[in-house]
Amino acid sequence: MSIEIEPTTKQRIIAAAVALFAERGFDATSVNEVVARAAVAKGALYHHFASKDDLLYEVYRELIDRQVQGLEQILQQRLSAADTLRALIIDLVVTTTARAAEATVFFHEGHRLSDVNQERVRRARRTIHDAVIELVRAGQQNSEFSAIASPEIVTFTVFGLINGLPIWYQPGGGKTPTEIATELSDLILAGLRPEGGRPSTAEQRRDAR
Repeated sequence: MSIEIEPTTKQRIIAAAVALFAERGFDATSVNEVVARAAVAKGALYHHFASKDDLLYEVYRELIDRQVQGLEQILQQRLSAADTLRALIIDLVVTTTARAAEATVFFHEGHRLSDVNQERVRRARRTIHDAVIELVRAGQQNSEFSAIASPEIVTFTVFGLINGLPIWYQPGGGKTPTEIATELSDLILAGLRPEGGRPSTAEQRRDAR
């Protein structure tokens, strides 16, 4: 028998905010509407969030924090550059699609954040971007990757694909998040493979099945 765990007050507030921001937009949604949808007192919202701006930031913070943790865990495995990049792309796609509603809201409403919260988001994103740039640079220097494009352009391409997921991804659609992640990582790594280069270890394992 499965045990259903009731969402916390904070989780209910965030879920209500995500739904309302998606329906009406950040500016058109009031704090009163959020607390009414969440069925909590206004004091409960202000216990967890100093402002509506902080609530919007929290919608995205949980996702970006999870992705920074995933980055750290993958880098600790000390895989090859290709297998590390593949693991990172898969983790970023799977975590983004797992929070598709939150990612979609932030894609459309993130520019409404205050300068302070915008900078907090940029710092977290920069952590991941800089790690990918250094990973691609190292792979190019040891000839594991082709130098057909600069590490910066490769990184912009990777995150362009991932950041675009909220535009077209539909839960329950034709492909699972893992299938999408695998195809996107295959696409990026195929473009980076040097002429005559061998597939990554992960690709070889998959092809051997």
